[in-house]
Amino acid sequence: MSEESAGPGLGLGPGPGPGPGPGPGPRPGPGPGSEPGPLCPEHGQALNWFCCSERRPVCAACAGLGGRCQRHRIRRAEERAEELRNKIVDQCERLQLQSASISKYVAEVLPGKNQRAVSTASAARELVIQRLSLVRSLCETEEQRLLERVHGEEERAHQSILTQRVHWAEALQKLDTIRTSLVDMLTSMDDLQLIQKEQEIFERSEEAEGILDPQESKKLNFNEKCARSLLLTQLWATAVFGSLSGTEDVRIDERTVSPFLQLSDDQRTLTFNAKKSKSCVDGPERFDHWPNALSTSSFQAGLHTWTVNVQNSCAYKVGVALSQLPRKGSGSDSRLGHNAFSWVFSRYDQEFCFSHNGQHEPLGLLRCPAQLGVLLDLQAQELLFYEPASGTVLHTHHASFHGPLFPVFAVADQTISIVH
Repeated sequence: MSEESAGPGLGLGPGPGPGPGPGPGPRPGPGPGSEPGPLCPEHGQALNWFCCSERRPVCAACAGLGGRCQRHRIRRAEERAEELRNKIVDQCERLQLQSASISKYVAEVLPGKNQRAVSTASAARELVIQRLSLVRSLCETEEQRLLERVHGEEERAHQSILTQRVHWAEALQKLDTIRTSLVDMLTSMDDLQLIQKEQEIFERSEEAEGILDPQESKKLNFNEKCARSLLLTQLWATAVFGSLSGTEDVRIDERTVSPFLQLSDDQRTLTFNAKKSKSCVDGPERFDHWPNALSTSSFQAGLHTWTVNVQNSCAYKVGVALSQLPRKGSGSDSRLGHNAFSWVFSRYDQEFCFSHNGQHEPLGLLRCPAQLGVLLDLQAQELLFYEPASGTVLHTHHASFHGPLFPVFAVADQTISIVH
């Protein structure tokens, strides 16, 4: 029988008391003037041991031969108490770190959220007013409706942030209460009292673990979509194309033209040729596989529009791209709409879609547009495709554009040309 199962340092002979074995000696008795600790009700001995099986303090006779805990796992009471003290210290450290994390969230993240919500709401409000100024006589009711939505969204975001403040203030208070209770146990209880409070210690720790750390939530952000309206977008696009159409002198950069394309003398028409041109001189700017081409100029700020005649082609792409767009090889990284550097409206036979970074959004158009207008609003970070003949917005896309954007083109059937 092992020392652990027979009782720590107990003799093997009969009798309730510990024998003269090599086990540790008895703990010193209480000092002068101190009250003696509780005794075993069965044997009248000091409760210097802890039965792990019954989870209670016992005396040496209970743990020895013939005792009720003879075959149980026995530990010194002071060792068990020390273990619990270490657990309390660890838990208090975790609570302190958690409190610091929550305090930092409340002090740094939430104010920033509130400021960004106010700032974004202001930008959205300005955007609404600017666009409606072009068609004020038709849109006074729409303006009021949208401004109320922006204000309502701002209030909602602000209220969500206030709710978060209250919630985390309560969480901090609860954590502080738990930590104070645990510290009080740690500093004011003797071994036996501490052991008897083990269940309460466990419950307190479990309650603290139930308080989760702050997580990012969309509810704390201002929803910019509240400033968008189909009516506003339609009227605004019509007004912009009516006032700016044809003002951009967009031309195609001959150095970028694929050897499967032929560029007109005025640099505005691309014609597809299934046979690769042998006279085309290769260079770092040129697309060497896909039938792509970039414009000579790029846009980094402001509002820009251009229109492309697409009525003669059943396979084309029109949109914008960053200068980092790869030019070489047959992989998807240089294929328009299949990478993170290009945003394009495309047609293949009777199917239309908007593509970016390999994501293709089908567009259920009832008829094929003869001309395709492109509107790029870099202040609002919006790309819009428009059919001038019907005044119809075909698709809108909001994104964070980083860097100058070039008009980009691809054609794999007949010709397309820039209208000027």
